[in-house]
Amino acid sequence: MRSKFAMMLAALVLGSLPLLAQGVGSDVDKAAKDTGDAAKTAAKDTEKAADTTAKGTKKVWHKTTKGTEKAADKTADTSKKAAKTTANATDKAADKTADTSKEVAKGTGDVAKKTGHGIKKGVKAVGHDVKKGAEKTEDVVK
Repeated sequence: MRSKFAMMLAALVLGSLPLLAQGVGSDVDKAAKDTGDAAKTAAKDTEKAADTTAKGTKKVWHKTTKGTEKAADKTADTSKKAAKTTANATDKAADKTADTSKEVAKGTGDVAKKTGHGIKKGVKAVGHDVKKGAEKTEDVVK
């Protein structure tokens, strides 16, 4: 009896295996389809994210380029203004130097005139003293 029961049980289990295998196969097929669908969705999402990133990067690049160009223009303008201001200041300094040089030259000329006048007076005085000395010597010799 035991062996009949075991055989019936074995026949029952072996007979139901194809039914179980069909159910498991169906589940595997469904899981494979779901996995494929999820992979397609992930690929589309990744592609969409890549497009969005590329557009964002392009916008940032344009803004950065424009900002750099504006900064370069402002730097050039500032450099031109600085060069012009420096040139004007240099011209003013040169003018002041020239004016000061003229004043110094005039002062030097005035001093030279006074010195020349003083020398002339001194020479006259020395000449007068020499003449007086010569006259005295002449008187003594006579």
